[in-house]
Amino acid sequence: MFTSEKGVVEEWLSEFKTLPETSLPNYATNLKDKSSLVSSLYKVIQEPQSELLEPVCHQLFEFYRSGEEELLRFTLQFLPELIWCYLAISASRNVHSSGCIEALLLGVYNLEIVDKQGHSKVLSFTIPSLSKPSVYHEPSSIGSMALTESALSQHGLSKVVYSGPHPQREMLTAQNRFEVLTFLLLCYNAALTYMPSVSLQSLCQICSRICVCGYPRQQVRKYKGISNRIPVSSEFMVQMLTGIYYAFYNGEWDLAQKALDDIIYRAQLELYPEPLLVANAVKASLPHGAMKSSKEGTRCIQVEITPTSSRISRNAVTSMSIRGHRWKRHEQPDNNNDTTELGILVIPEISVTSVAGERTGNGEKGRTLGEIDAQHIQGVQETATDPRTESKGLPEIRRQKSVRKLMEDGINSPGRVQF
Repeated sequence: MFTSEKGVVEEWLSEFKTLPETSLPNYATNLKDKSSLVSSLYKVIQEPQSELLEPVCHQLFEFYRSGEEELLRFTLQFLPELIWCYLAISASRNVHSSGCIEALLLGVYNLEIVDKQGHSKVLSFTIPSLSKPSVYHEPSSIGSMALTESALSQHGLSKVVYSGPHPQREMLTAQNRFEVLTFLLLCYNAALTYMPSVSLQSLCQICSRICVCGYPRQQVRKYKGISNRIPVSSEFMVQMLTGIYYAFYNGEWDLAQKALDDIIYRAQLELYPEPLLVANAVKASLPHGAMKSSKEGTRCIQVEITPTSSRISRNAVTSMSIRGHRWKRHEQPDNNNDTTELGILVIPEISVTSVAGERTGNGEKGRTLGEIDAQHIQGVQETATDPRTESKGLPEIRRQKSVRKLMEDGINSPGRVQF
């Protein structure tokens, strides 16, 4: 570590101690723009034997419990690097060097599992239903499955998953280590949209190192340092995949691709079904080409959403609309004179599903389908028959007369009727 970088860190340590409480919001807003300070702090964390590591961890914890959102996120951006350093030191069995890092991780964990009143938090997650649209899908594109999901959702069968309450921890052991680290990574993923690029790069790099250290792929990746295998849990790997999936679409395509391959490699060796399922799903959803880097502006996962407005006009004639308003067939009376007098006309069924190549009826002029059929289908929709007055026959006669008049406009001989 250079003298200039050490001086930047020392100035940062002394500045916060003399800062008045009223200047805290302004200080927190300007802190994220100090790139030289962030890079110097990363170098301090990467050197377990540094004399500045303990005061840095103490000040990062003070930032986290200050209640200021910007200071909390400033501490969270170093969380992947802190987790890697702790796991690397634990794997080398040099426990005394990780005391301040362990204290910082435990302090953040114990603050996050309780609310402002000191009560244990219970986190709830509602599993989304396929019948309800989201930024990833629309129910209409699923087909018959959407109907089944829709029927289930109407009966209130949405599944809610609860996490917590989590017990407080006074120290990290082999039994509770990944329970604590998984929860910390969950807190980090909840603030992914606020994390800078250097933090996303650190996340991808530590995911690769955790998965391949002690295995033959470490020689391929040319990772130096520890060569001991680092144990991981299935839940911890799923949380790693959440951050990597976000990094894919926010300017870190190459590092995220390498980390994803390493997680699949480790999950196959450990025979973990959950990380394999999530990792393969992420890999299958990726575009064929690399996403363009977006270093500035709002970062988000890019998805294609179909328009919300209907592509088909409401007045369009379709087979579904005809099926819904299909005319009832009426039995023709035996007395032909009564039929002529009342003007009852039996109308054949009309198919408009295939316009091209239709045959014209006898004596029919060359009028298009939209000029004749669409008009009298619309006329049928506007003059629906009330079932209570159907027995009287008056509305039905009036409708049939209007339809007969429309049909006679396209027939050469008025006395000829097509059946």
